[in-house]
Amino acid sequence: MNEPHLKDLTLRVAVAIVGYRNPDDIVGCLNALAQSTHRDFEVVICENGGLAAYEALSRAIPGALAAGQAVRAFAAPRNLGYAGGVNAAIAAAPEADLWWVLNPDTHPDAGAMAALVGRMTAGGCDAAGGMLLRGDGSVQSWGGLWRGWLARAVSMGFGARAEAAPPAPLVEARQNYLSGASMMIGRRFLDTIGPMREDYFLYCEEVEWCLRARAAGLRLGFAPDARVVHDHGATTGAGAAMHELPRLPMYLGERNKILLTRDHFPLRFPIAAACALAMILLRYGRRGAWRQVGYGVSGWWAGVRNQRGVPAWLAAREATAPRGELDGAPGEASP
Repeated sequence: MNEPHLKDLTLRVAVAIVGYRNPDDIVGCLNALAQSTHRDFEVVICENGGLAAYEALSRAIPGALAAGQAVRAFAAPRNLGYAGGVNAAIAAAPEADLWWVLNPDTHPDAGAMAALVGRMTAGGCDAAGGMLLRGDGSVQSWGGLWRGWLARAVSMGFGARAEAAPPAPLVEARQNYLSGASMMIGRRFLDTIGPMREDYFLYCEEVEWCLRARAAGLRLGFAPDARVVHDHGATTGAGAAMHELPRLPMYLGERNKILLTRDHFPLRFPIAAACALAMILLRYGRRGAWRQVGYGVSGWWAGVRNQRGVPAWLAAREATAPRGELDGAPGEASP
C-alpha cells in the first residue's frame, strides 16, 4: 500500500451510514472503522427505521470511537430510502472535506479510508471506489459497468481473487459507476451535480449519481488498496438464495433499472425494457422461481409506468406496523 501524503492526513472525512433497524451491523462497521489508519474523521448515521429503531441504535453505539472520532446518529422523519438517508447524512456534516458513503454491513480494512483519501488527493478524480470483497475473500466488485442497452449493472471482477485486479488506470478507464456500498466523494462532486435522486428510493441510485457526474465531466477513481468486506444484502435480503429473494430487492431493483434507462438513455428505452423483461423471465423462470418472477415483473411494470419513490405497498406496510416493532417482514427490511 502506498503511504498517505502528510497533507492527506489533515483532510476531514465524514463517514455517511444509513441504518434500518440493524444496530448489530452498524456496531460491527464502527469496530472496523475504529482501526482506521486515517484518523481525522467522524461518523454520521441516519436511522431510517423510526424512533424505536433510533433509540435501540443509540443504546448500542458509542458517542465516540476509542481514538476520539465522534459518532453521531439521528432519526429520519420517515423512511427516506437509501438515497434520502445518504443525502441527510452528508448534509449533517457540511464542514467535511470528503464524504465516505459506506454501507452498515461492511467491514473496511484499517487502510481503506487512507487509500481512498490518497486517491482523491492524487488528482484526476472527483469520487473514488475501492475493492469490495465477499466474506470468503473473493471479489464482489472493483468497479461498476452499466450496460445501457441491457439495463443491467455489471460488477467488474466478480468472483476473482483480489490480487488479480488490473492496474487502477485500466479500471478507471472502463468503469462508469461506483458501488454505493463504499464510495468517497469530494466537494466538487456535490457542488456540480447535487445529491442522490431520492425518487429512486433504493437501488441504482449510485449508478444514476455516477452517470450524471460523468455526463458533467467529472471523473471516477479506483483505489485498489481500499479493501472493504461487504455482507451483501444483509439489510434488504438481496443476498438470499434465488428462490428466497424477498419482494423489496426484486421489485425496486427491476423498477429502478427501467427508471435509470428513462432518465439517461431514453432512445434505448424500448430495447432495454424488452431486454430487462426477458432477463427476469430467463433468469428466474427457468429455475422455477415464479414468486420472484412476479416480484420482478411487477417492479419492471412500475418502471415502465414511471412510478417513483416509496412503493405504495411498502408505505402501507410500514404505516401499519405495530408501534415499537423493530423487525420488518423476514428478509424485507429496507434501508
